[in-house]
Amino acid sequence: MIRLALRVRREDAEIALAELLELAPAGVEEVDVSADLVEYAVYGAPGELPALPALQAAVGGALVSVSTSEVADDWAERWREFHQPLRLGGRLEVRPPWRAAADTEINLVIDPGQAFGTGAHATTALCLAMLLELELPGGADRTVVDLGCGSGVLAILAARLGWGPVTALDYDPLAVEATQANAAVNGVALEAIERFDLRESDVPPARLVLANLLAPLLLLWGQRLAAAPTHRPETIIASGLLISECDRIRVSFATLGYKEIRHETRQEWAALLLSRRVG
Repeated sequence: MIRLALRVRREDAEIALAELLELAPAGVEEVDVSADLVEYAVYGAPGELPALPALQAAVGGALVSVSTSEVADDWAERWREFHQPLRLGGRLEVRPPWRAAADTEINLVIDPGQAFGTGAHATTALCLAMLLELELPGGADRTVVDLGCGSGVLAILAARLGWGPVTALDYDPLAVEATQANAAVNGVALEAIERFDLRESDVPPARLVLANLLAPLLLLWGQRLAAAPTHRPETIIASGLLISECDRIRVSFATLGYKEIRHETRQEWAALLLSRRVG
């Protein structure tokens, strides 16, 4: 079995991944290499993997390097071992379907069969932890948008916690499919699960937006909110950030009336809880 690995610049990673999945629909492995680089890898027998010209055309200027290596025949089993359950205290477990359930208040099953993992990545774990601790508002408005939903784990947890209606949006059509499948497995009905291009459309109004996005996309969303004040949510959980990028995001959203309520870090990543609520 051959492992074909591509390293791309982090600021271009989401777009590069979406293009790469067109060539490798069976799934892509994601590895954080450094603060500046992300590695995506696909596996296959010789002759089954995408050709270098196709990869270069798909990833374009984001491509830093390409490498191949042989892997042991038991790589599929080792891949399963890599996906360990995520547990946050006694409240939440997020596990792949082949793992037995733990005794937690909420147990979610997320299949990492595409490129989105189970929720154990630091940025997603930070969002999940903040969402668990967020007080459920009174009244009828508990609307949520999961912006960049990936596997759908944030949207699914929000619905399980009593938020709703919940809308899940992502640029990648495979994320839409994964979220639909994972919502069904977990018995959760989401309001909408749709393909969405942040560069072209405004995010639907919601009381809470879960934005696990890279910093350039968060800044782009901030620009769109500046031009559409009626679409500004009351609360934002923003992750996908390197610690060094937090100040820039704080300043950008402060101009829109948001105040930082909490700031959490894990490894080199950070998440911000932002609110426009007064008092």
